[in-house]
Amino acid sequence: MTPGKPAIFVQQRTYRRRRLADGARMLPILGFILFMLPLLWMSSGQATTAMVMVYLFIAWAALAGVAGLLSRRLGPEEDQPEDKAPDPEDKATDEEPG
Repeated sequence: MTPGKPAIFVQQRTYRRRRLADGARMLPILGFILFMLPLLWMSSGQATTAMVMVYLFIAWAALAGVAGLLSRRLGPEEDQPEDKAPDPEDKATDEEPG
Protein backbone atom coordinates (compact mmCIF):
# COMPACT_ATOMS: atom_id res chain seq x y z
CA MET A 1 0.00 0.00 0.00
CA THR A 2 1.25 3.48 -0.78
CA PRO A 3 1.83 5.62 2.34
CA GLY A 4 -0.13 8.59 0.95
CA LYS A 5 -3.38 6.71 0.20
CA PRO A 6 -5.90 5.80 2.91
CA ALA A 7 -6.97 2.18 3.25
CA ILE A 8 -10.33 1.32 1.73
CA PHE A 9 -12.42 -0.24 4.44
CA VAL A 10 -16.00 -1.41 4.27
CA GLN A 11 -17.74 -2.52 7.43
CA GLN A 12 -18.39 -6.24 7.66
CA ARG A 13 -22.16 -5.73 7.91
CA THR A 14 -22.18 -3.58 4.74
CA TYR A 15 -19.99 -6.07 2.90
CA ARG A 16 -22.26 -9.00 3.78
CA ARG A 17 -25.37 -7.03 2.83
CA ARG A 18 -23.90 -6.22 -0.57
CA ARG A 19 -22.99 -9.87 -1.15
CA LEU A 20 -26.54 -10.92 -0.22
CA ALA A 21 -27.88 -8.36 -2.70
CA ASP A 22 -25.56 -9.81 -5.36
CA GLY A 23 -26.91 -13.26 -4.56
CA ALA A 24 -30.46 -11.99 -4.91
CA ARG A 25 -29.61 -10.56 -8.32
CA MET A 26 -28.20 -13.92 -9.43
CA LEU A 27 -31.26 -15.89 -8.30
CA PRO A 28 -33.26 -15.44 -11.55
CA ILE A 29 -30.27 -16.63 -13.57
CA LEU A 30 -29.95 -19.70 -11.35
CA GLY A 31 -33.68 -20.31 -11.76
CA PHE A 32 -33.41 -20.11 -15.54
CA ILE A 33 -30.58 -22.64 -15.55
CA LEU A 34 -32.44 -24.99 -13.20
CA PHE A 35 -35.62 -24.82 -15.29
CA MET A 36 -33.76 -25.48 -18.56
CA LEU A 37 -31.97 -28.60 -17.31
CA PRO A 38 -34.95 -30.92 -17.96
CA LEU A 39 -34.79 -29.98 -21.64
CA LEU A 40 -31.38 -31.65 -21.77
CA TRP A 41 -32.73 -34.72 -20.01
CA MET A 42 -35.71 -35.01 -22.36
CA SER A 43 -33.52 -34.78 -25.46
CA SER A 44 -31.42 -37.72 -24.27
CA GLY A 45 -34.55 -39.76 -23.48
CA GLN A 46 -33.47 -40.65 -19.94
CA ALA A 47 -36.22 -38.80 -18.04
CA THR A 48 -39.93 -39.41 -17.71
CA THR A 49 -42.47 -36.61 -17.62
CA ALA A 50 -43.34 -37.38 -14.00
CA MET A 51 -39.70 -37.20 -12.96
CA VAL A 52 -39.29 -33.85 -14.73
CA MET A 53 -42.42 -32.45 -13.07
CA VAL A 54 -41.21 -33.51 -9.61
CA TYR A 55 -37.81 -31.92 -10.33
CA LEU A 56 -39.42 -28.66 -11.49
CA PHE A 57 -41.60 -28.49 -8.38
CA ILE A 58 -38.60 -29.08 -6.09
CA ALA A 59 -36.52 -26.49 -7.98
CA TRP A 60 -39.37 -23.97 -7.77
CA ALA A 61 -39.85 -24.58 -4.05
CA ALA A 62 -36.11 -24.26 -3.40
CA LEU A 63 -35.91 -21.00 -5.36
CA ALA A 64 -38.93 -19.62 -3.49
CA GLY A 65 -37.36 -20.59 -0.16
CA VAL A 66 -34.01 -19.01 -1.01
CA ALA A 67 -35.75 -15.85 -2.24
CA GLY A 68 -37.71 -15.68 1.01
CA LEU A 69 -34.58 -16.04 3.11
CA LEU A 70 -32.73 -13.43 1.08
CA SER A 71 -35.62 -10.97 1.29
CA ARG A 72 -35.81 -11.42 5.05
CA ARG A 73 -32.07 -10.83 5.42
CA LEU A 74 -32.16 -7.82 3.09
CA GLY A 75 -35.13 -6.20 4.80
CA PRO A 76 -34.89 -2.79 6.46
CA GLU A 77 -32.54 -2.58 9.41
CA GLU A 78 -34.00 -1.13 12.60
CA ASP A 79 -30.75 0.04 14.18
CA GLN A 80 -29.78 2.59 11.51
CA PRO A 81 -30.82 6.10 12.56
CA GLU A 82 -30.77 7.58 9.03
CA ASP A 83 -33.61 5.26 7.96
CA LYS A 84 -35.88 6.49 10.75
CA ALA A 85 -38.27 9.32 10.18
CA PRO A 86 -37.93 12.22 12.60
CA ASP A 87 -40.24 11.96 15.55
CA PRO A 88 -42.67 14.93 15.69
CA GLU A 89 -42.64 14.88 19.50
CA ASP A 90 -38.85 15.36 19.55
CA LYS A 91 -39.28 18.52 17.52
CA ALA A 92 -41.96 19.82 19.89
CA THR A 93 -39.72 19.37 22.94
CA ASP A 94 -36.80 21.21 21.31
CA GLU A 95 -38.84 24.33 20.62
CA GLU A 96 -39.15 26.97 23.30
CA PRO A 97 -42.58 28.40 23.96
CA GLY A 98 -43.11 31.97 23.29
